[in-house]
Parts: sequence; C-alpha cells; structure tokens
Amino acid sequence: MSSSSIGQTSTINRWYIAVAAFIVQLALGSVYAWSVFLTPVMTTYGANKPTANLTFSITLLALGVTAGFGGYLNNRFGPRIITTTGGILYGLGLILAGLTTPLHSIGLLYLTYGIIGGIGIGLGYIVPLAMLIKWFPDRRGFITGLAVAGFGLGALIVSLVAPGLLNAKTGIGVGSTLLYLGIAYLIIVVGGAQFFRTAQDGYAPAGWTPSAKVQEAQATRSYTLAEALRSPRWYVLWLILALNVTAGAALISVASPLATSFTGVTPLVAATLVSTISIFNGAGRLFWGWVSDAIGRPFTFLSIFIVQIIAFALLPFIGNFGVLLIPAALIALCYGGGFGTMPAFAADFFGAKNAGTIYGVMLTAWSAGGILGPILISNLEYKTALYIIAVIMLVSCILPFVARMLNRPEQVVEAVVE
Repeated sequence: MSSSSIGQTSTINRWYIAVAAFIVQLALGSVYAWSVFLTPVMTTYGANKPTANLTFSITLLALGVTAGFGGYLNNRFGPRIITTTGGILYGLGLILAGLTTPLHSIGLLYLTYGIIGGIGIGLGYIVPLAMLIKWFPDRRGFITGLAVAGFGLGALIVSLVAPGLLNAKTGIGVGSTLLYLGIAYLIIVVGGAQFFRTAQDGYAPAGWTPSAKVQEAQATRSYTLAEALRSPRWYVLWLILALNVTAGAALISVASPLATSFTGVTPLVAATLVSTISIFNGAGRLFWGWVSDAIGRPFTFLSIFIVQIIAFALLPFIGNFGVLLIPAALIALCYGGGFGTMPAFAADFFGAKNAGTIYGVMLTAWSAGGILGPILISNLEYKTALYIIAVIMLVSCILPFVARMLNRPEQVVEAVVE
C-alpha cells in the first residue's frame, strides 16, 4: 500500500464505511424474501414447489461459490471495484429475470435470478466483511455482526411491499416487480460501494490496546488460504456453518406457504412471518456477534444449536399464527447469528490478514446448506422435515467443542494487530 493510501486511511471515519456496508447488505439481503415470490412464481411459470424453489437453492449455490473468489478479488482489486461489479450483476440478474418472465421459462429464471443474481450477491456480500474485520480489530464480532445484520434485514421491506405488487390482478405481476427491484438494487449497491476503502495493514484505532483475553483467542500468525485448508479447524468451521444454514434456509425458503399450511392464514398475512424472520435474521447477526465477543465463538454456536433444537421440535405442534411467530423468530435469530459470528471465528483461528479469502471459501458451506435445507423441506411433509432438522441441530452440538479443542495447541502469545 502506498504512503498516500496509508495517510488517507488515518483520516477516514471508519463508521461511515460501516454504515455504507450496512446499506449495501440491506439491498443484497432482499434475496431472503424469496418465499414471498414462491407461490406467484409457481403460478406464473406453471411449476411445482420443488421446481420453483430450486431457484432459491441455485441463488445460494452461486452466492456461496462466488464468495470463495470474492475474498481473493477484494485483496487484488479493492472493495470498491468488486462491490460495484457485484451490484451491477445482482441488479442485472433481476432486471433480466423480469424482462424474460413473459417467456414462462423456469430455466431462464434459474439463469438470471439464480446464477447471475447469485454471483452478484456473492461478490457484494464477502467484501464488507473482509474490509470491516481490518477496520475494527477492537470489535471484531460486533462489527461483522453489524455488517451482515443489513443482509438479514434486507427481506423486510420486500416482504411488506412485494405481496401486493406480485398479485397479477391487483398489482403489477412477477415480471415487473423483479424489473423494478433490480433497478433499485443496482443503484443502491453501486452507490454504497463508492464509500468503501481498504484499511492499511496493521491498522488499529487510536488508543486501543488488545486485552489479554482478546490476544488469547486469536491466532499467533496469519494463515494463507492454502495453510488454512490443510488445517482440520477449517473443515470443522465449514461444517458448523453448513449445518446452521441448512436449518435456517429450509424455513426461510418455505416460510410463507408453511404459515398458510399450518395456520390457514392468507398469503398476505403469511408475509408477516417473512417480515418477522427478516427482522430477527438481521438482529441475530448483531446480537450473537456481540455475545461471541463476551463468551467466545464456540459457546455462542453451542447456544445457537440448542435454541434451534427446541424451536424446530415445537413448530409442528403450532396451529396459531401468532404463536408460530415465536419459534420462527428464534430460528431466524440463530440463522443470522451463524453469519454474524463465523467471520470473527475464522479470523480468530487464521488471523485477520487473509480472513476475507479464507472465510470467502468457507461460504461454500452457505451453498451446501442452501441446497440441502430447501430441498429437504420441499420434498418431505413439513412436519417430518422439521423433526429431521431438530435432530440435525442436536448432532451439531458436538462441533463447537471439537472446534474449541482443535484451537488449544495454537493459543496466542502476541497481539491481534499484526
């Protein structure tokens, strides 16, 4: 980094960058409103539920795979260029999906909304995390939670607005809704990206000295991606994230029709569940990220899994919509918490320098869980699928202990700031 860049870094208010990152994630996270689109897409495209819901899985697959390259590209070209590219691709994917809707080709929806849009989200998602981990070494869990809280909240506005728009008789239909949303997202993401900057190596806020507890939790050195992939710890973290995504993505993908099936409410009322999930998905990223700074990442994930065991086990017995909101909100809180905690977990284990690249590749777990969860709940009776997920969460409880054990041989003896 040039001396001019270092001087520029020291004069930038890092909180402005954090706010811009939050707004960018807010637009990208609208993908979580998919279940509001599910029934209209089935009707418009003449597709059954598994076929239509595959769009969401393809989006998450493209997102997770692309995020693996996004960290590397961010290191090479900088956060502004990569996020701008991501915003263009995401907006373009939705715009093309809207323009091709009259063709009623589900394959084109997979290509435009799923692949092109998913690639755009993947590029845009990983950059704020990689960038802010370096800007906030003093609040690693909190800031990554804040960054991805926007992503979790992204579906809120769409879940409130889209149901009326999607109605072919009283609204504008699927095609026009996707078109206008794509234009809006392109403008928001590209605009927010212009505020992004890279922190200089070894940046630390004025007056901050890492505590002994913080030093103890961090890696003794910065790992390269190749070194991280040779460590068993990387695969344990990958599995923790994949299983947490499997649970949350299953519910998110069918939230609206599941609410209608269990409680008999209309799709418009069921959209309230999508809004609730969005709020708690976002809040969970911030809440659990903050908790992880206090109790540590392993115990945070153990808590996340225990809460979900209870919530998924209770869901099949609920027939009242108001009551249904409670376990759904808890599941969303934990789903978001996984994304709010894991970037800091990875940085703890492997160092902050290459955290964006290492965590980016780890987001292939998002793809895996994003495929498994929706497919599981779309091809089984809802109650059966929910019981299976509760068991998956029960088995997952052992993984945080394994991660904690694997970290013991390399406890830190030096400061976080490298």
